[in-house]
Amino acid sequence: MMTPTTSFMAAVLAACLLLAGGQPAYAQAQAQPQAGAPNEYRLGSGDVVRISVFQNPELTLETRVTEAGLISYPLLGTVRIGGQSVTAAEKLIADGLRNGNFVKNPQVTLVVMQVRGNQASVLGQVNRPGRYPLEVADMRLTDLLALAGGTAQGGTDMVVVTGTRNGQPFRTLVDLPALFAPGGQAQDLKIQNGDTLWVDRQPLVYVYGQVQRPGAMRLERDMTLMQALAAGGGLNLRGTEKGIRVHRKSEAGAVQAVELKMDEKVREGDVVFVPESLF
Repeated sequence: MMTPTTSFMAAVLAACLLLAGGQPAYAQAQAQPQAGAPNEYRLGSGDVVRISVFQNPELTLETRVTEAGLISYPLLGTVRIGGQSVTAAEKLIADGLRNGNFVKNPQVTLVVMQVRGNQASVLGQVNRPGRYPLEVADMRLTDLLALAGGTAQGGTDMVVVTGTRNGQPFRTLVDLPALFAPGGQAQDLKIQNGDTLWVDRQPLVYVYGQVQRPGAMRLERDMTLMQALAAGGGLNLRGTEKGIRVHRKSEAGAVQAVELKMDEKVREGDVVFVPESLF
């Protein structure tokens, strides 16, 4: 620790610099975020942090990072830690204490008590939609989807991810089954602050007429006409395969009747009609 006289002179010098419009060395180091480990969490506005200095209990502080990424720390005043990794923020405060001659060899520890600054949203057909903190820098799409309880029963297999990358709007579509197929790990996107995951409703096909269970059916991937009829329980005693019609909306919005073979695929929104046998 420093002597009281030396500490007082350092404090006076720092105050003079501030009054003259200058800045101490530790403040100048805040201009650019310091590099930390590649996947280390970076502090954001709203995060609650606890800072302590070994053998200096009077410098222990628990505070919230402001919207501007700032905190007010004893002896140092305003310190910008927003955007910094935890390691870089510890070094920034330690350098300020050392360069200001407040603590000879400071050992600073910063612990994130609450994560509020880095969050992403999960919306649509999931079991627990909402905003979730990104507690690690390397959080993936599957991690965030797991926090939201996974896809709900009526959800589709496709997930839309939107956000910003390099200052530009970002949007991509992720096929969940393909993600778990061999070689699909590359589609497990790294989630960034402000991202939104959207899970839409599962597309439907409608079957009515002479079937066991008419109504809306979940359109499975590559579903054929025969599979759609099977999802409706199959034909009843009065139904016939002859004259089955599929009403399909064209790109122009007009509905037209088409005839499909049993092994041809149905599309989202198709309405399948099974006629009654005349004999």
